[in-house]
Amino acid sequence: MKSCTIEKARSAKARVAELLRDERGLTGVGITRVGKGYAVKVNLTAAPGAGHEIPSEVDGVPIRVEITGRIKARAAES
Repeated sequence: MKSCTIEKARSAKARVAELLRDERGLTGVGITRVGKGYAVKVNLTAAPGAGHEIPSEVDGVPIRVEITGRIKARAAES
């Protein structure tokens, strides 16, 4: 998998967030390390349904998808 600079990943992250803003189950869009470079990371509660494919790259920046399940707050530790 290819990787890119942090600046390019930041730019692509904004575009990916906009593209996926209506994606059901989207819990987050971030940046992750890939080898010596970076990629955009998309977190979902479940795999996308039929007709809702996540692109493998945007603007030449790779996208990694992780199925995280539902995100919930944890109780504060004392």
